[in-house]
Amino acid sequence: MSSPSPYQPAGGTAGLASVRALVNTALDILEEVSAERLGPVSPGGARGVREAAGKALAQPLLPEAGGEPSVVLDELVRPYAKWAVDLTHPAALARMQPPPTPVGVAAELVAATLNQSLHAWESGPFGLELDRWVIAQLAEFVGYGPEAGGTLTAGGSVSNLMAMVAARDETVNTKLGRWVRQEGLLNLGVQLVVLCPQGIHFSIGRATRILGIGEDQVVLVPTDEQGRMIPAEADRILASLPEDQVPVALVACAGSTDLGVVDPLPELAEVARKHGVWLHADAAYAGGALFSERLRGMLDGLAETDSVTIDLHKIGWAPASSAALLVRREETLAPFGLEATTCLSADDDTCAGYIGSQNTSLQTTRRVDALKIAVTMRALGRERLGAMVDACHDLARHAAARIAAEPRLECLTEPPLTAVLFRYLPGDGIDVDAFNGALRRRMLEDGRALLARTHLQQDGVSRVWLKLIFLNPETTPENLDHVLDELLATAAELEAEQRCQS
Repeated sequence: MSSPSPYQPAGGTAGLASVRALVNTALDILEEVSAERLGPVSPGGARGVREAAGKALAQPLLPEAGGEPSVVLDELVRPYAKWAVDLTHPAALARMQPPPTPVGVAAELVAATLNQSLHAWESGPFGLELDRWVIAQLAEFVGYGPEAGGTLTAGGSVSNLMAMVAARDETVNTKLGRWVRQEGLLNLGVQLVVLCPQGIHFSIGRATRILGIGEDQVVLVPTDEQGRMIPAEADRILASLPEDQVPVALVACAGSTDLGVVDPLPELAEVARKHGVWLHADAAYAGGALFSERLRGMLDGLAETDSVTIDLHKIGWAPASSAALLVRREETLAPFGLEATTCLSADDDTCAGYIGSQNTSLQTTRRVDALKIAVTMRALGRERLGAMVDACHDLARHAAARIAAEPRLECLTEPPLTAVLFRYLPGDGIDVDAFNGALRRRMLEDGRALLARTHLQQDGVSRVWLKLIFLNPETTPENLDHVLDELLATAAELEAEQRCQS
């Protein structure tokens, strides 16, 4: 005979008691695992985590008889936590994942417990009001006016995709008098193109594939010595396009993920207005600079764009996912709307104020991510949030100075934001790119530090660079110096091994 079902509705009185007990169990597990940690990740690398997963996941996903919830929780949460990246550790420097605020984590629990959705009024009444308020506030931070709109998304890639959908449909409608959502692209009689700089995020190219524009129709605009798009070149290209090529969008970097490049937005806005082209700014990474008095100026011109991508689960310290697409005119989100005759959108309900958000998103069922964003930002406040941004920027500048002072390390450039690119320089006879790739993997396997890597085209050759990303304002310069000392020691060991093998 199967055991009694552990199911109790989480939002009810009995269910809340169960949630409290199970959350305490989970927190106990996290504390125990945390006490055993020696680094930002358990040592063992890719093989170690696969072996651990093989043991923990040996039982079927859906057994014939269910288990006791606290036991099941322990079986899966413990290995999950053991092999999770400890984002609070000062050597966790690989990715744009900050340790979230406790109040944001608590809000996540509330959102999961109440399980509201934003697609229809009856699925989340207060959540809808909260969502609209957060979008309006974020649009105001960017500098948009009261006619602005937007939506919270699952991440910057989704925001960029939605921006390209809005740009495509707006362009085709205004310039060609056609409606893509009804007619499609087959009989337009023109080729749509997108302009962007070399360093734009890969999600823009992916968006052109999904939208039927095609990556071959992405036109790269030349950049200056700092990697910034040259407005005069964008103007030249737009002016020289043949009549059968219609520009859908001019896409600007507002903080590239490698070098923190911010394209000259005011000048690009002038170019976009001159040619009647949609200007989109990908500020997924650098959008948080708006909270810093020191760094805010680097985003001048953001308010002149037609759309902006911003991730508050990067520089914003909200739990993922906390991303947004903001548009200067709410009406440009029309491609995501539904016909009023559907079960989710009736005219009489809309006139009475019973309005869901299904007309502003790719998603139908959509969780209330606005709650964790709202409590995080309100709890931190502008002053504290700005200080956190500045602290991470200070760490990046300290890292660049320390790297520049080391004869075996090379720093690529002074960091404008919170990321630093560098590499170790082994002696003659050792391939620099292969060595730095191996060095990073050795650090990952030992669990000493988590570093990212990237590839940059230099003199026609793809070069490997290591990357430090600072999104934990509690990290100290001394912590960072220890990480670099560990890296130098590991590099010396690896270099000695490779010379012995050669």
